[in-house]
Amino acid sequence: MIKATIALGLICLLYACSKKQGNTPGFQDSFRVSAIQVGGKTGDNISFVSGASSIKINFTIPVDRSTTGENISLANEQGEIVATQLQFENEDKELVLTPQKRLDGLTRYTFSVRRQLKSADGQTLLEAASVNFSTAIDSTRKFPELSDEELLTKVQEQTFRYFWDFAHPVSGLARERSNGDDNLVTSGGSGFGVMAVITGIHRNFITRQQGLERLQTIVSFLKNTAQTFKGAYPHWLNGTTGTAIRFSDKDDGADLVETSLLMQGLLCARQYFDGAGAEKTLRDDINEIWRGIEWDWFSRDNEEVLYWHWSPNYGWDMNLPVKGWNECLITYVLAAASPDHGIPASVYHKGWASEGAMKNGNNYYSYVLPLGPAMGGPLFLSQYSFLGINPKGLSDSYADYELQTRNHALINNAYCVFNPGGFAYSDSCWGLTASDIPGGYTSSSPQNDVGVIAPTAAIASLPYTPEQSMKALKFFYYVLGDKLWKDYGFIDAFSLDDLWFSNSFLAIDQGPQVIMIENHRSGLLWNLFMSCPEVKSALNALGFQSEGS
Repeated sequence: MIKATIALGLICLLYACSKKQGNTPGFQDSFRVSAIQVGGKTGDNISFVSGASSIKINFTIPVDRSTTGENISLANEQGEIVATQLQFENEDKELVLTPQKRLDGLTRYTFSVRRQLKSADGQTLLEAASVNFSTAIDSTRKFPELSDEELLTKVQEQTFRYFWDFAHPVSGLARERSNGDDNLVTSGGSGFGVMAVITGIHRNFITRQQGLERLQTIVSFLKNTAQTFKGAYPHWLNGTTGTAIRFSDKDDGADLVETSLLMQGLLCARQYFDGAGAEKTLRDDINEIWRGIEWDWFSRDNEEVLYWHWSPNYGWDMNLPVKGWNECLITYVLAAASPDHGIPASVYHKGWASEGAMKNGNNYYSYVLPLGPAMGGPLFLSQYSFLGINPKGLSDSYADYELQTRNHALINNAYCVFNPGGFAYSDSCWGLTASDIPGGYTSSSPQNDVGVIAPTAAIASLPYTPEQSMKALKFFYYVLGDKLWKDYGFIDAFSLDDLWFSNSFLAIDQGPQVIMIENHRSGLLWNLFMSCPEVKSALNALGFQSEGS
C-alpha cells in the first residue's frame, strides 16, 4: 500500500511539473534543425538536383538573424564557399538559401549549419547539421557549335597531342599513361602512336617532314636500342634505355600481341612514306624489324597455336595460347604474312579459330553476334586488330567481319540504352571497354559492368555505328566537356553515378580514337595496311575474302 501511494505521488508530481513547464510563459522547445530540403529532396546524401535548386532549412524555433552569416554555408567539393542569398520565412523558423549563380553541373556540394547558430531567444543549436548533395547534368553547351567535320578534326587534333607533345623525349614512343612513370613506354600503344602520327600529317597537324623525323627516332630506337626476344618486343620498355620493364609477375620478356599492334603501325608507316632518300631508309629499317620477328618460334615447338608470352627468366611459364575471339586477330594475320618466319594456315584454323569453337551465333537485342563471348565483351576486341585490318567486305569461313564489328558495337550500345544495371547511361552516354575505374582498372563489358563509361569505346566505333557514335561524341564534348575535355582530348573514363572523372589518359585508349575517326572519314589507315602485299597474301592464304582481293 505504501509503495503504491509513493508511485502514484511521483506520477502526479511529474504530470504537474510537465503541465507547469508547458504553461510557463517564455518556455521554448530546444533549438534544433527539424528538416533540410535540397531542390525539394531530403536525405543525408542527395543526388542529381538542379543547379538552380534552393535549400530550405526548418528550425524548431525562430533563428537569430544576426548569427546566420558565418554559421550557415554552402561549399563545393574543393571546400570553396559558394556565394548565396538567405531569405527568412515562417516567423524566422524557415530559411531559404539560394546560390547567387547556378551551381556547376555534376559537382558535389556540402550544406552546413554550425552549432554556433543562435535562436532568437539566445539558445545555441542543439547539434550541427549538414547535407551532402550532387548536381545533375548541366545540359548547356560548353563549347561553341562546330560542324560535324570540324568537330571530328578537333577531337583528332587534341587527342593526337598525346602522341606528339607527350611522347617520350628520347625514344619518341608512347608513354603508357599520363599519370604514371614518365619513362615507361608501351609497345602496342606506340603502334597506335605511329598511326596517329600518319593521321597528323594527313590532317595537317604536323608537316610530312616533322612526321618523318619522329618516325626516324622511333624506328631507330626500336631497331638499335630496344630489347627484343626472338625479334618480339616486351609489353613495356624503358623509354631511355630500351630495356624490358616487367608487366606482371612472369611477363618480363616477349609479348607477341603487343608486338603485333606495334608492327601494324610500322607497316602502315612503311606504306605511307613512299618517297626516296630518308623515306626509303625508313622503309628499309622497318623491314629489318619486320623480318626479324620470329613468329613461327612462338608456336612453341611447332604446336598449332601461337603463344602470347615468353620470358628469358621463366620461359613459357605464362602458358597463354592466343585463341579467338578477342583483340588478337592481327597477331595471326601478321604471323601468316611474315616473309621469313611465317606460320601455316593450320595454326590459324586449329589455334586461333579452334576449328570453329570461337563461333557464337546468338542474338542479343535483335543483333546476331557471329563470334566471341556473350554480348561481345569489351569493345576493344573489335577495335585493336581493325585499326589496320579493314573489316568492311571481309569474311572467312567463320564470320562476316563487317557484321561482327558492327553488331558488337550495336549490342554494346543497346545494352547501355536498355541499362539493366540502372546506371546513368543513355543513347548519348554509352561505351563499355577496358579503362581506368575508381581505384583500379577493368575490362568493362555487358558481362562486367561497373557503371563506368570510356569515351574511346563509342568514339572508336565510329566506322561501325556512325550515328550512335557521333551522338555520344557530341554529348561528351558539348554537354560533359567541362568535365571530360582536357589537354589530350577526352579523359580515359568517367562514372556519372559516382561523379568520378579519371585524371588519366592511356595510349591504348587515345590512339584508337584518332585512328578510327580517320578510318571513318577517309579509310586512310585501312588503305595503308591492306595495301601491304604480305598482308594481302596472308589473308588469301588464311581463307579470307575481302573487297580488295
